Amino acid sequence: MRDEDARDAELGAFVAARSASLMRYGYLLTGDRARAEDLVQDALVKVYLAWPRIEDTGSLDRYIRQTMTRLHVSWWRRAVNRERPVAIPELPDEADAAAPLPGAPVEERDEVWRLLATIGPRQRAVLVLRFYEGLDDAEIADVLGCAVGTVRSQASRGLAHLRDRMAARPSASTTPAARPTAPGREDPR
Repeated sequence: MRDEDARDAELGAFVAARSASLMRYGYLLTGDRARAEDLVQDALVKVYLAWPRIEDTGSLDRYIRQTMTRLHVSWWRRAVNRERPVAIPELPDEADAAAPLPGAPVEERDEVWRLLATIGPRQRAVLVLRFYEGLDDAEIADVLGCAVGTVRSQASRGLAHLRDRMAARPSASTTPAARPTAPGREDPR
């Protein structure tokens, strides 16, 4: 009984401190506030049930994000969820979510949200982990449970899709300087 109380207190403190960040991450993965809430809740339930087996509680944030990413990808694999929404996803309030492009004009941030909604879940997960979370390819592969080569190919395909969508828009600025690079990475050009 005492261990359960300690577990509840530790996990409760973690959730109180990190829930906004987890919601932002869930929103970036799903593009929908309600699904993001469900994703966070499902991940926290799994963590709560696995708590006795979690040895390194210092890595809890990473463990929950990995769980969220895998749950999101699993959701898309189910046959009943193969349909794609056609409506533009609701944009988060400034107070609720970090901008994907800090300091960028509102129109550009809105465009990024719309474009992210057009790519598949694995490509979106890779791009979110790379550009929002700042993870390198090996860390992304660890989170997604796949090979580094898979991460690179998903990132390449996702970025190519985003570039194609940007080029197809009449008001799109497709200058080479607009190509995203991860923090700490050099542009290969």
